[in-house]
Amino acid sequence: MPEPRFAELGLPVALVQALRRGGLETAFPIQAAVIPDILAGRDVLGRAATGSGKTLAFGLPMLIRSGAAAPRKPRGLILAPTRELAQQIERALDEPALAAGVRLGVAVGGVPIKRQAERLARGVDLLIATPGRLADLIAQGAVDLDAIRVVAVDEADHMAELGFLDQITVLLDRVPDGAQQLLFSATLDEAVDTLVERYLRDPVRHSVANADAAEPDSSVRDPAIAHHLLHLRKADKRTIVTDIAAREGRTLLFVRTQFSADKLARRLREAGIAAVVLHGGRAQNQRSRALTAFADGTAPVLVATDVAARGIHVDDVSLVVHVDPPEDPKAYLHRAGRTARAGASGTVVTLVTDDERADTDKLLAEAGITAEILRARPDDRALIALTGARHPSGRPVPDPAAVAPPEPVARNRRPANRTHTRRRRPA
Repeated sequence: MPEPRFAELGLPVALVQALRRGGLETAFPIQAAVIPDILAGRDVLGRAATGSGKTLAFGLPMLIRSGAAAPRKPRGLILAPTRELAQQIERALDEPALAAGVRLGVAVGGVPIKRQAERLARGVDLLIATPGRLADLIAQGAVDLDAIRVVAVDEADHMAELGFLDQITVLLDRVPDGAQQLLFSATLDEAVDTLVERYLRDPVRHSVANADAAEPDSSVRDPAIAHHLLHLRKADKRTIVTDIAAREGRTLLFVRTQFSADKLARRLREAGIAAVVLHGGRAQNQRSRALTAFADGTAPVLVATDVAARGIHVDDVSLVVHVDPPEDPKAYLHRAGRTARAGASGTVVTLVTDDERADTDKLLAEAGITAEILRARPDDRALIALTGARHPSGRPVPDPAAVAPPEPVARNRRPANRTHTRRRRPA
């Protein structure tokens, strides 16, 4: 069955033309499923992993449903768990919003709140926000939610994991009772069910493949992602990680702690690999520069922690490596979801030492993942064939995300050959 076109889903012509200019004509399954229902005013519960196209799935019809807003009173609201995801949603909706005549605004931490308050005072039709910053703006009287017509909670399961559930309920309680409610989550658990039961009215339910693979009764996995376990000696791990990072292509390395992320990125740069780091301990400007360098190819390697995993929305990540095996099935699936985006294929590799085998096997079973097993040693042909591992140059490179030092200001100096004559005093 051919994939439906956006023009067939009930979107306005101007919006369809804007999508076409961006090279988008056919809709992904989650988009084809939910757009007509949202346009019809139905509450929607969507189970879709990151990379499935869910941002446009709820974002495009929200541009139509929101309508023009008065100052400080947006008509549409999208709640996202992280600054990076909120900014990613804004970028995805920027051109369509311009075509639809909708004013977008973003309210996230890490940037001056005064600037965001001023933007809201000028009028924002659709606001994209993280819970903490939105709560701060409400407390300051910079925004009110009593005019909201449609609200979407994106990555609800991650909201719960980060402890935002209480903040989410406080915010949603401020939204008018008749507002349309949309909730999207990669997995459904007790915390997410609480939001569904409390706020969604007779929701239409939609799911795409691998959206709930972390549930015990599911064994579905994305066929576009190949999963591999590399059994290795602990003594070989450092060399193998470095050789894999030196491969061609965009590579994402996951570790458990901020300290490990900083240490690994520094060690890779010392070996000649342009690597940047992303974790919750970095300032917003540092995180933004790292993601920009990774997205534009300046840094082909990104080292990240699980906390930052949901904020990584970069296409063409061909390899995800669990340098440290994740601690639970959800973390595995969220890490793996950084590859095989936008219809592409990808590879996920988990490095497993002898003492980690039992826990890793149990984790994959709970995630519904079947992985190929390879015994890996440095310079193995099978390792090279699978990952593209190669030896780095060994010549240290600077941090691609570092701020360049300012150019020295040249001082005016007298010419060296200038002579001075003393004036004689009159007699």
